[in-house]
Amino acid sequence: MNKTDISVIIPTFNRLWSLPKAIESCRKIKCRHEIIVVDDGSTDGTWDWLKKQDSIKALRQSNWGKDWAVNMAFSIATGKYVRFLDSDDWLLDDASDNQYACAIKSQADVVVAGYTIFNEEHKKTHEMPWVYCDDFIAQQLGECDSSHYSAYLFKRSFIENIPHRQEFGVRDDRMFIIEAALNNPKVSIYKKPAFVHRHHSNDRLQFPSGVKEVQTNAAHIQIYKKAAEILKSKNMLTQRRRNAMAKALWPLAHWIAKTHLDEACETVDWIYSLNPAFEPPEKGLLGTLYKKLGFKLTEKVLALRRKLLAPFQKPLFKLYSS
Repeated sequence: MNKTDISVIIPTFNRLWSLPKAIESCRKIKCRHEIIVVDDGSTDGTWDWLKKQDSIKALRQSNWGKDWAVNMAFSIATGKYVRFLDSDDWLLDDASDNQYACAIKSQADVVVAGYTIFNEEHKKTHEMPWVYCDDFIAQQLGECDSSHYSAYLFKRSFIENIPHRQEFGVRDDRMFIIEAALNNPKVSIYKKPAFVHRHHSNDRLQFPSGVKEVQTNAAHIQIYKKAAEILKSKNMLTQRRRNAMAKALWPLAHWIAKTHLDEACETVDWIYSLNPAFEPPEKGLLGTLYKKLGFKLTEKVLALRRKLLAPFQKPLFKLYSS
């Protein structure tokens, strides 16, 4: 028998500026809950602050990364359902309780929802509602928006054999959700936003640069290769799902082309093998270039353009992007 209804797992690294708000939002959950925070070797005083908090299960590790932190927390979670929350975001009031009630009523493996986006000034910029799709796997593979990992409530017993896998780096949560989808969950929909995703100027794992960006793109490719392999082995790789993957892979190929053109071209070849009828979504001149010149030559043109414009795009001051 589960001791708690919901376990909220929060991995954190040098987020003392935002962690208290995330935790406070969890404390507002009315049903039986536990808050498990794993400090991934922070150097900003996070651990000292956590040790002073009541009603929190605080763990610490030596900066092994988010996936290790989440797996450590999950190993001690006692909730019937689990939510994963980034330490710079926060839950909306009553959302977890309402999702839990929905889960119990429908006996769902996963309760999905939309979310709200706030900017650095704590102002709401827009809302991302849940998009209904009659193929949960195709949705997760990229057919349409699939909301956000932290908007989901997962039945613990359903995901106990789906760890956050280190080999996919900062995309481990994307692999986690796709893997959950491949296990054919019973899905229930909570029609309101579940949490606030905050855009800010501080570093985020989701937006790496340099070598880390290359590693992230490579991990993203591996996610789709693994998903395709699993679906094919189960005779579940339908054309609809192939099309969804092709759609998601196209912008990824463009990002990869900035540093590794040959690898990007291999990705594009894979896109057309998945969906021979695929057409680049770009409109106007860029769309025409892709159609007339092909991917490789168009990317060379774009690289030349970036090089020529670079001297005119250096900011006089540091500009922050969300």
